This record gives sequence, C-alpha cells and structure tokens, in this order.
Amino acid sequence: MPQQVPYGYGGPGMVPQPPPAPKSNTGKILGIVGAVVGVLVLGGVASAVVLGGGDRGGSKQSAGPKYKIKVPQSLVGGKYSLAKDISSMADGQVPHDGVNAHGMRSAGGQYTGGTKSLVMMGIYGTIDDPEEGVNRMIHGLSSSPDVDVVVSDKKFTPSGGGDPLSCGVEVKSTAGQKITLPFCVWGTSSTTVSVAETDAADLGKDPRSIDLQAFADDASRIRAEVQVPVGG
Repeated sequence: MPQQVPYGYGGPGMVPQPPPAPKSNTGKILGIVGAVVGVLVLGGVASAVVLGGGDRGGSKQSAGPKYKIKVPQSLVGGKYSLAKDISSMADGQVPHDGVNAHGMRSAGGQYTGGTKSLVMMGIYGTIDDPEEGVNRMIHGLSSSPDVDVVVSDKKFTPSGGGDPLSCGVEVKSTAGQKITLPFCVWGTSSTTVSVAETDAADLGKDPRSIDLQAFADDASRIRAEVQVPVGG
C-alpha cells in the first residue's frame, strides 16, 4: 500500500528558519529567504509525489522520454551558484511511491546569485499524470496559511521556444517580513520540478510587477540544465 500524505505535507526535520534579520543585512536576509523557499518547495514536492486524481483537470499521458534530475554547480550560464545540495534531505522526507507517482527520487539545490536566492527541487521516476503532478506541486507551494497567492499560476511559453511552464507569484510572511516568491513548475511523465526565487534587495517591490515572462525564460534554461535523459 503506497504511503499517503495530506496536502501541504512537509514532514519532520524541515529546513529551519533562521531568526529575523535587519533589512539592511543582505546576507542574513538571504539565509531567511533561502530557508523559506526550501520549506515551500519541499512541501510542494511531497504533495506532487503522493497525491493523485483529477480535481484540476489533469490528463494522463504516462508515455514519453524518461528523465532524471541533476544538481549542477551553477544555473543559467553562471547567474546562480550552488550554495547547498538538498537532495539527500528531500529524498529522506518525500515518499518514493504514491497514488500518482512511483519509484520516485528527489534532487534539489539552493542557489544564490548576487542578492537573489533560488531553490530548484524536483522528483523523478514514473508519473502517471504529469499535469496532475504539476497541479499538486503548485497546490503544495501555495497551501500554507501564511502564503498569499498574488498572481495565480498560468502557462508561459519561453521566449526562445519550448514547452510551456506554469508560473505565478506568492508572498510569504515570515519573521516579520513579507517575502515575494515568483515560481515556475513543469512536469513530464518522469519528472515534476519547481523553481522559486526571491531578491533580498527588492523585498519592497510590488509582487504584481514581477516580470514572470523573464522568470519563465530563466526557468526554461534551468529545465534544460537540470533535466537529463535517463542513461545519458
């Protein structure tokens, strides 16, 4: 019997959130936002792994190329550098079998680039319904009571072409600070992956002014860098 876990499952031993930091201290803020993004993404991954069904209209398409997820030392041509590989931590918290996904493994990393902090987290194995996996991951990202969905997810086609990604903007309240988190999620018959970012130098920016097309373009490049064919 596959292990069942409710929506928003994050599991014990989540990434701890550091104490509050003054807004003028960019390094400490990066520590906070990196941990926050990590917690959100891990919770979303768990939801994607163990939950199935079609309440958001997913369509089954289990056939297709098989991929795995790697954690490069840098992303987007060096724009982001790996600060911490969180694959082992995630793999120990996320069930490997569930209603919609089977034989899953987890891979992810926390990245920094200047004042920006980004987390990439993915699962790979066999996914019965890729679109439902994407829907469930987005639900996991947004289901926390201290998260407000400011821009609901919608499909973005990368400017350079390629498969669309589902992207949106959330705001999480933590340690007395509102943190803006643009995110993008994509899925295949063997992967479900999310990236979420925040900028410590721009915390006061109107979340609705985030250029989601530009972020989707970066996320598309990340997809090409982390998603590799099985056996390749």
